[in-house]
Amino acid sequence: MNDIQTAICIRLQSLQPKQVKLIDHTHLHARHLHNNGGGHYHLTIVSDAFIHLSRVARQRKIYQLLNDLFQQQIIHALSIKALTHSEYLAL
Repeated sequence: MNDIQTAICIRLQSLQPKQVKLIDHTHLHARHLHNNGGGHYHLTIVSDAFIHLSRVARQRKIYQLLNDLFQQQIIHALSIKALTHSEYLAL
């Protein structure tokens, strides 16, 4: 795990995740026209902090926690799969 991935995981700790899987896809976007150097990531996070929240509300909560990394253009793109523990077990 690199420094950026560590920074992302630290910011997500307030959600008390049961599982975090963060995949760096930055290398797949290296030559894209509008690539500003920020990373491209796929996040799967399992947390009961998402109970009673819609998919959009879950994503907003995550974006709020990572806002400074987006503002600093450390993260350019993030795809999110945010699940409660029971939703994860049902997969």
